[in-house]
Amino acid sequence: MATTTNLSTNRGNQQGAGQAPGRRRGRVIGALGTAARLLVGLVLLGSVLQGELAGPFRPAAGLLGLVGLPAVLLGWQWWRARRGRPRLRATGPIGHGLNIAVFLVLYLTPWYAPSLRFTSDAALLFYGSSMLLAALRGYAGCEVLAVSNWLLRRDDQVGCLVFSPIDQLERHLRR
Repeated sequence: MATTTNLSTNRGNQQGAGQAPGRRRGRVIGALGTAARLLVGLVLLGSVLQGELAGPFRPAAGLLGLVGLPAVLLGWQWWRARRGRPRLRATGPIGHGLNIAVFLVLYLTPWYAPSLRFTSDAALLFYGSSMLLAALRGYAGCEVLAVSNWLLRRDDQVGCLVFSPIDQLERHLRR
């Protein structure tokens, strides 16, 4: 199926013989994709660290960003895998838009729900740490599924407006 569809499934070309469905071999991103994910991940994590050093310590943000959000996605991906669902490939416009919308809902809480302002830092911690894991493991697509992909040995992807153009450029340069 085409990779530009929103929620298409693809068991094809990235799997090796004898691998479990949805599992891929080796690094998918190159040096540019790795560097971009490392840089953005470190900037996001650094901004939260700077805020924590300047102001009051808020453990809720760390717990939600480093434990809660990854656990929710891990549970969802585990549920999908247990039902034999093929690889998720939400890399079209709706996948990109949904990912951005979720990030903005979490990040902009100080504006619309001040009592939940810790979700802003939690979003930065979650996305930043996931970007670092995606860079280290060579994952393409968006990093929101990096933890669940790693632990469940899957290759599900959600569109990422920031890194998709870099990954496409690298694939083009490799040919």
